[in-house]
Amino acid sequence: MRVVLADLKGIGGLVTKDTVAGGYGSRLVPFSKVSRVVHYLKRRYINLPSVQMAYLAAICDREGHQVAFTRDGLLEGDVALVLSSLVDYRHETAWADQMRSRGVRVGFVGLAASKMPHLFADHADFVIRGEPEEAVLRLARGEELAGLCDSAPIMDLDTLPFPRWDLLRVNGQRRSRVAVRPNGGGFPLLSSRGCPEFCTYCPHRILADHRVRSVGNIVDELELLARTYRRPYVIFRDPLFTESRDRVLAFCDEIQARGLEVRFDVETRLDRLDVALLDKAHAAGLRAISYGVESVSPQALKRVGRRPIPEAHHREVIAHCRKLGIVTAAFYVIGFPADDWQSVAATIDFAIAMDSTFAQFKVLTPYPGTPLFTQVEAQIYESDWEKFDGFTPTFTHPNLTADELRFLLGAAYTRFYMRPSYLANLLKIQNTRVREWVTRMDRRTSARYSRIEIEKMSRSVTC
Repeated sequence: MRVVLADLKGIGGLVTKDTVAGGYGSRLVPFSKVSRVVHYLKRRYINLPSVQMAYLAAICDREGHQVAFTRDGLLEGDVALVLSSLVDYRHETAWADQMRSRGVRVGFVGLAASKMPHLFADHADFVIRGEPEEAVLRLARGEELAGLCDSAPIMDLDTLPFPRWDLLRVNGQRRSRVAVRPNGGGFPLLSSRGCPEFCTYCPHRILADHRVRSVGNIVDELELLARTYRRPYVIFRDPLFTESRDRVLAFCDEIQARGLEVRFDVETRLDRLDVALLDKAHAAGLRAISYGVESVSPQALKRVGRRPIPEAHHREVIAHCRKLGIVTAAFYVIGFPADDWQSVAATIDFAIAMDSTFAQFKVLTPYPGTPLFTQVEAQIYESDWEKFDGFTPTFTHPNLTADELRFLLGAAYTRFYMRPSYLANLLKIQNTRVREWVTRMDRRTSARYSRIEIEKMSRSVTC
């Protein structure tokens, strides 16, 4: 059997899928001068290949089938498996319609298809609900899938074959001088699935329970990558990689014991990091950390089930990352139900004060299947599911209008990235006189933005 795996390039802005927003995906359409720069950098460095498709490629190949992969073209085959998203589902279903007209049976996989099967059912022979590996293994062993097919989660993740990047035509990584990650982004890796936290807005925890791979199995995959590619760059896509401190320490020890030359970045919470752990991970190859701050308001966080982290711990971890040369990327969310203008302004000020290497700001999005969606469903006014992209207001907020949310989102990017001190920090300028001049320019720049903001919205972001 010839199996076509389709991870289609998104249309209309920068579309990222796979594990982004748990699998619903994201779409950034530039809305300001600064967001155009962010759009450019994301397109160049953060558009990763699909780890879900790489797993399915490995399963189908292991069972003796021919695997073909496409990002856009129509291919000949017996069956096609399409990676679904919420933000680009019309494009994906249109492609599926064309493949079915050529006599190819088509199935959809992924979180969007699992939680919103009605968007895909009329365009497919089958829709896989759940993590797809178990159902795809049945397919590869001769079962004809039809309709809505449940797929049980793999409880022992060590039994899965390692992702086959060669079958997805991922041939390596081009070096880059302006970012830690190489051009193309590197190789995504899942050391666990699900999430042990209980944030009500997060779609990472709604498909299956949290499970982890053994340290030995993870490092076996790294060793395979290191044998195949020179000093591979690996992006761990777990939403909470450092959930177990002992497990991370054992992981670092195993990398060093095998003498592997790898570099990697992780996503986690800052309260699951400390100075000693950072030192150990950096020695093993850690080069970047992504972490959620979301909001500086404890009230806003507690209402959505997220534990606040003390500011002093933020400062300690980020300062030590800066000392080690570890890149930091902080995630912030604007528009929690408890937010108002002052709390969002305080969050923007906090992002500037913490001075991470990069910052990403998004608008709160009630994703289907999350507790937040149920909470605000009566207030959702957006009927186009593709607008649930992380950057578009979709529900009536109790304290902020849609125009205010869009304005604050733009102001956040402008305030963070258009500081003279941001460029000075990025270039690692330490000269005392230059830094004094930069500080004065920061104050003047902030005052200028305040005047512009008052003219546009009758009040300033910094309050």
